[in-house]
Parts: sequence; C-alpha cells; structure tokens
Amino acid sequence: MMKTFDQLTAAQQKEVERQLQLYMTGAQEVIPPEELKAKLVKSISTGTPLKIKLGLDPSAPDVHLGHTVVLNKLRQFQENGHIVQLLIGDFTGKIGDPTGKSAARKQLSDEEVQHNAKTYFEQFGKVLDPDKIELHYNSKWLKTLNLEDVIDLAGKITVARLMERDDFEERIAMQKPISLHEFFYPLMQGYDSVVLESDIELGGTDQHFNVLMGRHFQE
Repeated sequence: MMKTFDQLTAAQQKEVERQLQLYMTGAQEVIPPEELKAKLVKSISTGTPLKIKLGLDPSAPDVHLGHTVVLNKLRQFQENGHIVQLLIGDFTGKIGDPTGKSAARKQLSDEEVQHNAKTYFEQFGKVLDPDKIELHYNSKWLKTLNLEDVIDLAGKITVARLMERDDFEERIAMQKPISLHEFFYPLMQGYDSVVLESDIELGGTDQHFNVLMGRHFQE
C-alpha cells in the first residue's frame, strides 16, 4: 500500500519538500503540482527512481540556448537519482512538428534525422551525465504499428481537442491548409510516453499541448 506524505518519516518528508521546491523553481508551470508531490512521496518511500522524459525533435543539427533551461532541470533530477529518458523523435521528426508554425514543416529524410539525432546526444552530454541517460528512438515502436493500431490510437482523441492547438486555430482562421498527417504528430508523441511509462515529462512552453497529450494517453 502506497504511503501518504503524513505517513513518511520526518527525514523523508523533508526530502520530498526539498526536491519538490527544487523542481518547481524555474518552471513556468507544473501540471499538476500535487501529482508531482505524490510521485516524489512514492519514489522516496519505496526507493524507486522516477522516469523523467524529454522528447527531442531532431529537425536541426544543433541545440540552442533554450535547451539549457530544460537540460539543467534534467540534471537536477539526475543528481537526485532519477532516470533521465532522452527520446529522439527519429520517426516523428520525419513528419515535422507543426507547433508554432504557420505552415506544414518540411519532412526530413532518414539521413537528416539520424545525423541530427547523433549530434544532439553528443551536445547534451556536456550538461548531463551520459552514463546515466536512457536513450530511446521512437521509430523502434512507431514503425511496428499497423493501420489498425493507428486507427485505435486516433480513436482516443477528438478532432475538436486537436483543434484547440493555437497554431491549428490560427491557420484555420488565416485559411491556410492543415495536412492530415500533422494531426498525428501529437498523437504519436503521446504514445511515446505510454511506451516509456514515463512518470514526468518536461518540455518548453511551446510544447504544452503535446506534453499534455502524453498525460492523456497514459490515463
């Protein structure tokens, strides 16, 4: 039976509060904060590390300054013994994330994706301990899905929910086209979280919708 915060020892309670404050500092939003606390309680009471996922779309060969914020946050989790899951979207990267775009993004070739993914890990290793990173490529499971699987996945989300994305709404208002394959990007990103059984997912503010899709599919 899982313990509650009040059932922890004083030392364990102090550790929960310390980590909770650490992870929430510098984050624009934690959804929901009480769930983060509950997961820390479970982790500390059972001695089981949390799985922290960061998905990367290898659409360019270089990381940028914005990545340092989330990398430092990942390092905090890593230094407290939690598992960092770096997910390279080598399959989804070929679709192109439509987030924040006024038009469909250029689809990448296998060669471009593989080159960019390799440089990502090398650069991220300058901030994180590479020996304590789980590196995953989502082509491993997404390539194995058949049409029945894809239809089943699509049946777990409504078109109305997908249209809540700001970029899709803006493109409709501006009478700019949206290709059907773009709808599948957030679905597949959410499915990644299911496969990896991630406890916590990090992302930039522009990834708000996509990250919540992982929460939705896990539930």
